[in-house]
Amino acid sequence: MLDRTDPEGAIAEAAARCSNWGRWGPDDVLGTVNFIDEAKRREGAALVRQGVTFSLSQRFDADGPQRGWRRRTNPVHTMLDTGLDAVHGDQGFPHGIGGADDVIAMPLQCSTQWDGLGHIFDHGRAWNGRPADKVVTSEGDRVTGIEHLAAPVAGRGVLLDVGLVIGGGELPDGFAITEEHLNATAEAHGVRVGRGDIVCVRTGHLTRARREGWGEYAGGPAPGLSFTTAGWLHRTEIAAIATDTWGFEVRPNEFDRAFQPLHQVAIPHIGLLIGEMWDLDALAAHCAGDGVYEFFLAAAPLPVTGAVGSPVNPLAIK
Repeated sequence: MLDRTDPEGAIAEAAARCSNWGRWGPDDVLGTVNFIDEAKRREGAALVRQGVTFSLSQRFDADGPQRGWRRRTNPVHTMLDTGLDAVHGDQGFPHGIGGADDVIAMPLQCSTQWDGLGHIFDHGRAWNGRPADKVVTSEGDRVTGIEHLAAPVAGRGVLLDVGLVIGGGELPDGFAITEEHLNATAEAHGVRVGRGDIVCVRTGHLTRARREGWGEYAGGPAPGLSFTTAGWLHRTEIAAIATDTWGFEVRPNEFDRAFQPLHQVAIPHIGLLIGEMWDLDALAAHCAGDGVYEFFLAAAPLPVTGAVGSPVNPLAIK
């Protein structure tokens, strides 16, 4: 049982119990992504049988969920050259050739994205026990920048549709997903979860936001993982986990006067790669249809040097 009045103590206990500091040496920059080895990628690739692909990304456009919190805005897409310029001869190219160019401005974590290892600290310590001020500066994440993950995040993906199994389709806001819920869902799907897996947890929160409007999707009440799942996240040795919610963990959080306590354990101590705002609905529908909840998943972040997060267009292939 959690003591709602003592987030500090619970975080400290979970951090000590679930720490991976030093597990891959003092210079590690990958965290739990180290669990995805060549054999794991071959295992994932062997799951491709139908050749069906699913993008697990929301669209990056102005009609997004962000409301400006911490200066997070939705993408701003601007055209630099258009067909109008070409038709009216404003481009100056020879022999009739014309073209279009565009630019986009956006926070790196405004839509479907990965949280990098430099995203969250615990009492001034970053992943692997490094002083946070020596890791992330005004120049960016100089140690564990997201660019280090540009190649290795590909392997066996597993969908746990907790929204379907536990909630009949969607979980209500504030629903805390426990280890028991995760295990019951895996059993219902006939799928195992283990070392090196990239786990996708569908709650149905994005489904509801699409039906009813964004509302407080970005930062408001939501279903999500319970703080008590820290041990499961560590013990299963999964490589990464992603949800269809803004914040991965249940909101409101399970302690009084707390903010994202599971992040505070999972990222700097477990070294876990966390994905948020993934669109899992089409994949979930297909998995429910054929009963196969495992697939090959490639989810490379953009190699933005020194970034602490990145947009991603995850591809699930069955």
